[in-house]
Formats: sequence, C-alpha cells, structure tokens
Amino acid sequence: MKKPRESHYVRYARLAYRLTQSVVPRYRHRNSPKTYSQPQLIACVLLGFYLDMSYRDLEEWLLATDKVCAVLELTAVPDYSTLCRTFHRLRLPLLRALHQQLLGWVGVTESAIVADATGFSGSRASQHYVSRTGRKMSDYVKGYYIVGIDQQYILGWHYARGPGGNDGQYLNCLRRQAHPFGIMQQRRHSWILLADKGFDGIQARADDLIPPRQGQHPVVRPDRRERLDLTAQARLDGFFGQRWKVETVISVMKRKSGDVIRSIQLLRQRREVAVKALTYNLHRLPCLLPIDFATEQ
Repeated sequence: MKKPRESHYVRYARLAYRLTQSVVPRYRHRNSPKTYSQPQLIACVLLGFYLDMSYRDLEEWLLATDKVCAVLELTAVPDYSTLCRTFHRLRLPLLRALHQQLLGWVGVTESAIVADATGFSGSRASQHYVSRTGRKMSDYVKGYYIVGIDQQYILGWHYARGPGGNDGQYLNCLRRQAHPFGIMQQRRHSWILLADKGFDGIQARADDLIPPRQGQHPVVRPDRRERLDLTAQARLDGFFGQRWKVETVISVMKRKSGDVIRSIQLLRQRREVAVKALTYNLHRLPCLLPIDFATEQ
C-alpha cells in the first residue's frame, strides 16, 4: 500500500517545533499560565512568516488545519495578539541560537561562501498604486546575507538602511558569522569568499574574489591588483559564476516569506531580517535532512 503523502506545511511545522524545543525553555516563568509553551508559539510565528500571513490570518489558518495543530501539540489556537507579542519578545541572540542549532543538525561545511544584499519594501502598497501616486522609494530596509555555495544555506545576515552606503563595511561582520562553517586547514580558513564589486573596500582581502571598482583609473594598489587578477581567472574558469547561487537563495526567500518588512520599529525590523533567513533555512532543511534525524535531537 502506498504511503500517504504528508503536507509540506505539516513537515515544516514539525521541524520548526523540534528546533524551538531544542533551544527555547518551555515556559518563560514558573508561574506562567501554561496554556501554550514558548516553543509552540515561536513555531507558529515562524510558520506565519513562511506562509507570509498576518497574525490574524495565521490564527484563522490554524483553526482550519487540524494536522498542523496536532504536530504542534496545540489544544487551542493562540489569539493573534499572543502571536504578535511572541514575535516582539524574540531577541537576536535567541534567533542566532536557533540558527546555529539548525545548521548544526546539517553539519554545514563550505568550501566557498557568497555575500550579497537585497532590499525589502516597507509598505504593502501595490506597484500600480505607487506608480500612480508618483512616489519614489527613498528609504527601505536592506538585508545582507552570506550563503554557502555547496549546500546553499544562509550562514549569516546583517541589517542596514538603504539606499546609499558602501556594502563593503559589513563584509567582516558577515565573514565572522560564516567562519565556523568554512573548511579549515592548519587552523586557518581555506574557504573562498565571493561577492560583487559593491563589496569592494578596505575590509576586502587580497584572496577574496571581489572585483575592485576601476572607474576611469587603472587599479594600482597591489592587493586590489591581485584581486583583479584572481577574479579574472575565476571568470575564465567559470567559478565566479557560482556567485549567482546567492541570488537564487534570496529569490526563494522572498517568494516564501515575502519582500515586505512589516514592522515599523527598527529593532523589530532587524528581527524580521533574521527571521526571514531562519525561515528559508527551515524550508531548505527537509530537502537535505531526514525528518527522523531532526526528531531524535
């Protein structure tokens, strides 16, 4: 008899619940009402971002999906205000701990990493409405992500405001986050970092595959000249074309969790940039990791 298919949403909810259970305490306080546990609520929030739903719509969706509620062990569906407050209580250290645990399940080890930036709209207004009003997007949220080429997981992120500014100023921050997942030889990193010329700056190293900006003047400085030669050789070998994998990852992330940042406060906007990365990695996880392994953790 053929095994019945399982919804991807049920699988995603199970993975999110197992992940939060392995990191987050069950209750915030010993005198908590204990109607819902913290892992249940955070898993619901991650599922809401994955479905790109508002908290009100997520509440209605959970009411209509018994299988997801069973996987999350929910005896009652939380109110939309409870879900909203759960997201407000999420802290970046907790999100990073969830991120590290998830990548630890997979055992990510990368030979090359790619950095790129993308913009998120701060409004859900349609393009037709924006064009009719004649407004121009003068301020938006900018997310920086660093992705592994081999397994295509997001290894790190950073928040900024756009437009303007040099992308290269955030390169070391992204590099530090990706460092634990790179191949090491003799206690030194042996992985390669790729990025477009927007990341050219003082934080770019001579062995990074980052084409320097040339403009009207030739590249003279030795380290920039070395990067120019390395990048030219990588283009001939076809290796520099691997940089486009980060574009694919960002495209999938936006199609799943949306290209809009819903929060108004800057602190919560930072969390949304991180939650979108975690949501993508959870979506990617079932492709490479058996569910039984996640359940055993």
